[in-house]
Amino acid sequence: MPASVTSIAFLAANCGALEIIGITSASAKYGLAALHFYWIGAVPAMVFLALFMMPIYTKSQALTVPDFLRVRYNDATHLFSSCCLAARMALVAGISLYAISAVLHVFLGWTFSRVSVLACSVVLCYTALGGLRATIYTEILQLVLTIAGVLPLTYKILHDFDGIAGIRNRLPHEMAHIWTTLTWMNPTGAKLDRTGVIVGLGAVLSFGYWCTDFLIIQRALTARNLRNAIQTPLIAAVFKMCFPILLVVPGTAAAILIVKPSGTMQFDQALPAMMSHYYGTGLLALGLCAILASLMSGLAGNISALSVVWTQDLYRAHIQRTATDKHYLLMGRVATVVACGLSMATAYIALQFNNLMDYQTLVFSLFDAPLFASFLLGMFTTWATPVAGLWGLIIGVLAATSHNFAVRTGAIHYGSDLLASFYGAIYGFTAGLAVNVLVSLFTKRKSIDALSGLTYFTGPAREKLATSSLVLAGLVLIACITLNFIFR
Repeated sequence: MPASVTSIAFLAANCGALEIIGITSASAKYGLAALHFYWIGAVPAMVFLALFMMPIYTKSQALTVPDFLRVRYNDATHLFSSCCLAARMALVAGISLYAISAVLHVFLGWTFSRVSVLACSVVLCYTALGGLRATIYTEILQLVLTIAGVLPLTYKILHDFDGIAGIRNRLPHEMAHIWTTLTWMNPTGAKLDRTGVIVGLGAVLSFGYWCTDFLIIQRALTARNLRNAIQTPLIAAVFKMCFPILLVVPGTAAAILIVKPSGTMQFDQALPAMMSHYYGTGLLALGLCAILASLMSGLAGNISALSVVWTQDLYRAHIQRTATDKHYLLMGRVATVVACGLSMATAYIALQFNNLMDYQTLVFSLFDAPLFASFLLGMFTTWATPVAGLWGLIIGVLAATSHNFAVRTGAIHYGSDLLASFYGAIYGFTAGLAVNVLVSLFTKRKSIDALSGLTYFTGPAREKLATSSLVLAGLVLIACITLNFIFR
């Protein structure tokens, strides 16, 4: 596909429940600090992915993200990473389904069971029959609907509050800034601190998500050639940098206007509540379509990716290696049905959280942070060994999981669930990286010839990046730094 299609699909694959309900919810709870998810937690990692990792992904000829770990490390690492990604995708699909249920309950009063069956039935039809191409083009259509439905709300709020400055003036001081109110390190007494944001979100979670997430990498790999694959995240980063105006503005306005008498609010219902407050009947219908489009997009993308991971990385690689393409296609469709059932089951876990962003960040800290440590050493060193890749990933996941268990049982206390996930990501990444380095000192590495095309320093001479890509990357980073300074 051309870069114009893949870049929009790349952005659309991220604009599901996390983006629409999650960011608005986080804005209502944390204020303008939710901007960190864009200008620290997205744009820099997207640029790094484009310039450094997409060339390696493309040249490795790996069919999926776990498949890269197979060719770089070994089958055992591939198997464990595939299981981790399958679990992660099932949990994230449940988040999307829960969000759909929450929205339709607010607008129509529908029960969770009714919504689950209806949503999964619709998604099942076009993912099972149309495959990845149908999913990508549907995601693009859903992104257009999302913007069309939310844009009038942002306009009305900005007009009502006399611009962003008016919103900031009415927010509590700690919610009206993104940097000046944060201490460098205060995990137990603050909702957020700079160490958690810069290291946990900016250096670990964001890079772990954008550089290893199978769902979005899959969109970039459908590009026609390497140049288009590199341009895909860069073009998407431009839109991603501007996207928060659609979601952070309604979320912060909800913190001002829609607060329970007790001083609390159901944060995941912030966007539907703001639409009910500002929209008439016609616009309310459009807004409902926009929310459902984004949520269905996230649900479909994760269900599609989960079926691919099962079929390609687990079933074909480790169970049935010699079947026909027709057999694997049938297995993929069966896996899609099973994935829909799993999403219904995992949606009940999301019911335990009052903020989808808190929950989804927790999921990413458990799986993405340790995975990124293995990818980082695998792509940018030649000495990381196959045994080290496996044990680094296992210990990283165990460290992040143990930290979360300690938080849930009260052994460790944090100022917020979000900050706990940031620090959990740091621990998982650090443990995985340290074990990978340590084990590599005592185990056999692969030969340079075996690593040809799999690392940044081996294989054919690296193609010179197009000047247009370098200029665009530089402009995006400069703009991102400027925005952080303006809203500091």
